[in-house]
Amino acid sequence: MSDQETNEIVDPFKPYKGRFESFSAIPQKGRSKDKIFEELSSMAGEEDAKWKTGKVSGTFYHAGEAHCEYLNKVFALFSHVNTLQFDLCPSMFKMESDVIAMTANMLHADAVKEVNPEDGVCGTMTSGGSESIIMAMKTYRDWAREEKGIKNPEIIMPHTAHPAFDKAGMYFGIKMVHIPVSEPDFRVDPEAVAAQINDNTIALVGSAGNYPYGLIDPLDKLSDLALKHDIGFHVDGCLGGFILPWFEKLGRDIPIFDFRLPGVTSMSADTHKYGFALKGTSVVLYRNSKLRRFQYFNTPDWAGGMYASPTAAGSRSGGLTAATWASLLYLGEEGYLREAKAIKDVADAMIEGVKGIPELSLVGDPTFVISFGSDEVDIYHVNDFMNTRGWRFNCLQLPPGMHFCVTMPQTFVPGIAETFTNDLKDGVAYAKSKAGTPAETAAIYGIAGSLEGNQAVTEMVYGVFDHLYSL
Repeated sequence: MSDQETNEIVDPFKPYKGRFESFSAIPQKGRSKDKIFEELSSMAGEEDAKWKTGKVSGTFYHAGEAHCEYLNKVFALFSHVNTLQFDLCPSMFKMESDVIAMTANMLHADAVKEVNPEDGVCGTMTSGGSESIIMAMKTYRDWAREEKGIKNPEIIMPHTAHPAFDKAGMYFGIKMVHIPVSEPDFRVDPEAVAAQINDNTIALVGSAGNYPYGLIDPLDKLSDLALKHDIGFHVDGCLGGFILPWFEKLGRDIPIFDFRLPGVTSMSADTHKYGFALKGTSVVLYRNSKLRRFQYFNTPDWAGGMYASPTAAGSRSGGLTAATWASLLYLGEEGYLREAKAIKDVADAMIEGVKGIPELSLVGDPTFVISFGSDEVDIYHVNDFMNTRGWRFNCLQLPPGMHFCVTMPQTFVPGIAETFTNDLKDGVAYAKSKAGTPAETAAIYGIAGSLEGNQAVTEMVYGVFDHLYSL
């Protein structure tokens, strides 16, 4: 057995160990450009080969080689630019303003003036969905503290909402109140949300769609609650924000999820997902500029001069801003509709495939995220089998399940939906043959859900992080 094979068995997190040199100090003499590029090309080629099969759920929101090459070319023009230096590089805020306005328009920003002529949707660009969410939560905390005198803020969120909301709660001292979701709906219950609203509640959260199942919460009901109690309402469209509008235009029955709802006061939408921009960029939008002001940071009396930034980040790459701007303009509505239709066609075929397997049950009414579970077989055994066929699903827990998020790479592989269905059938047969035995996947997910189990999982994950950062 070769050293490489031994290394992969012993340490799957570090497949390059022993193959490429590690560096604990800056080399005294610089290495050859060609040698560096050769090593990087080797790593990139191996990793790209995994998602180019079309068997990886989500993760790579890639609109094709030509599109990516074009964006990389645009990026290079501004790779050295810092968006924070707006006086030296005014192109940055010109492009960011355009991206924000285009995103707002896509999400029906014009509807806010029908409710209040003084409102006007505005926002900022961020480094990704997590920062967009975190910035919105910080905004509500500071707004409620100044406008309402609330010192112990609470935000109510579905348990299916993205963990970035919990991260914001930890960072900013906000109590995040989780509302469980249950079968068969798996969407948050507005009555359960209403029961948790109190004098410290500053905002509600809903997803369009949520990460585990791709489902859209009953946002119209949450909007009504936000208006009734004069609190904020953030719609997390990080995942669906740049594809649901096009699905709707293609005739799919999509519940209203954007600024057409009068109670929506902020939204997040990731340009680096279905906007097909480079990682990492996102947009956070607010119903009016007064609310956005609470996101900004400024320290006027620093010894180094006045320092201000609109988001959590200080320096940001101008290349990402330019590439995002270029992606939206190059694709245009026609391009986004074309890509959305291609994704929809593959997703619909995969959905029909799952429906044709009696042992599996779909969660809700899927669009581009196909979630399913089973009452007849151990779904984690199915996942174990699909791994052997090169598939990478996202495993769900509480209850156990799996999902596959369809992106553009699936549309590049002819017959991918048929392969998906046939492999899934084989996976179910495998799970039946393994009835009564523990699945490898369950070794991780099976211990979550209790205090002791969660502590064990956390310790394991932190240990993995420590290991990943080691040489």
